[in-house]
Amino acid sequence: MAEPFALLPLIKLAQHQNDSATRKLGQLNKQQQSAQEKLDILQQYRKDYQARLQEATQSGINQADLRNFQQFIGKIDEAIGQQLQQVEQSKISTQTGRNEFDATRRKLKSFDTLQQRHIEEQKKAAEKSEQKMLDEHTGRMAAYKMKQIEDPDI
Repeated sequence: MAEPFALLPLIKLAQHQNDSATRKLGQLNKQQQSAQEKLDILQQYRKDYQARLQEATQSGINQADLRNFQQFIGKIDEAIGQQLQQVEQSKISTQTGRNEFDATRRKLKSFDTLQQRHIEEQKKAAEKSEQKMLDEHTGRMAAYKMKQIEDPDI
C-alpha cells in the first residue's frame, strides 16, 4: 500500500505563500506602473507649461506673469522630484516583492521535487512487491509441477 506524502501540509502552505506572493507582486507592479504614469504626466505637463512660457516671453509678458510662470514651474519641479522619489521607492518595493515571489516559487519547486521522488519510490516499491509476489507464485507453480512429475497421482 502506498504511503501518503508526509510533507503534503508543507506543500499546501508553500502553495498558499506562493499565491500570496504572486498577488502581492501583481499589486506592487500596478503601483509602480501608476507611479511612473503620474511622473510621465507631470513631466509632460512641465514641458507643455515651459513651451507656453517661451511663447509668452516671445510675444511679450509682464514681470508679474513671468514670475507666476516661474513659480508655477518651480512647483511642478517639486512635484516631479517627489514623484521621482515615489517611483524609486516603488521600484525597490517591487524588487523586494519579486525576490519574495522567487523565494516562494523555489521553495514550492523543491517540495514538488521531493514529492516526485516520493512517488517514484512508491512506484519502485510497488513494482518490487509485485515482482516478489509474481516470483513466489511462479516458484510455487514450478514446485507444484515438479511434485506432479514426481507423483502423477496428485
